[in-house]
Amino acid sequence: MASLHRDIPINASADSVWTVVRDFGAVQKLAPGVVVESRLDGDARIVTFANGNVAREMLVDCDEARRRLVYAIRNERVTHYNASVEIVADGANSRLVWTVDVLPHEIAPYISSQMDQAARAMQQALGGA
Repeated sequence: MASLHRDIPINASADSVWTVVRDFGAVQKLAPGVVVESRLDGDARIVTFANGNVAREMLVDCDEARRRLVYAIRNERVTHYNASVEIVADGANSRLVWTVDVLPHEIAPYISSQMDQAARAMQQALGGA
């Protein structure tokens, strides 16, 4: 299994970043330009990306105390996709720690490149570092 990790510095408080991250149905606010639309469908969000891909992301957990959101995807392209986003205080600023575990291995380079694009968008939207 490929495990992909991004540790993204954000020039904003952990509480203000968490307010955006925890809004599971509004991921387009978190990564504008990469995500063009999202809508809730029960415990899932349907996410439309700028490249035209659409994903159904299932909410696994939203832990307010740890500022940690976990979601999963299962579709014809991925047999396993589990992701967590955790917001960690770093002085007056914060870090967004994003981990994705994915199978098959062959899709990892594509997921990694998408994570890089999203990381830049998140950093800009939340507070560039």
